[in-house]
Amino acid sequence: MTELHFPRDPSLLVLAALAREDLHGYGIMKDVEAQSEGRVRLALGTLYGVLDRLVQTGAIEVAREERRGGRLRRYYRLTETGADSLRRELELQIRLIEITRSNLESRKPAIARPLEAS
Repeated sequence: MTELHFPRDPSLLVLAALAREDLHGYGIMKDVEAQSEGRVRLALGTLYGVLDRLVQTGAIEVAREERRGGRLRRYYRLTETGADSLRRELELQIRLIEITRSNLESRKPAIARPLEAS
C-alpha cells in the first residue's frame, strides 16, 4: 500500500517547533524532522523564508543572537500573536480529525457491483 503524504504548511511546523522553547534555525529544522518522524525536512531556503515571513507578521520574534565558532546564531521566540494563531489552527485540525474519524467509523462497506457492458 502506498503511504500518503498530506500537504504540510511549513509555517505551522515552525510555529509548532517554537511552542515549547526558543530555537535557532538548525534547532527548528531538527525539531520539525523529529516531530514529523522524519517525513518533513525543511530546506534552508524554505526555513529562512518562513522565518522572515513569520517575523514580519509578528507571529515570532528574534529572542537573542549569539556567536558560536565565529557564526551568528539567531534564536526565535513564539509571540502571543503566533501562539493564538497556532491555537486556532490546532482547534481546526482537531475538528477535522474528529469529523474524519466519525466518517470512517460510520462508513458503509463497499458493495461489489457487476461491471457494465461497454
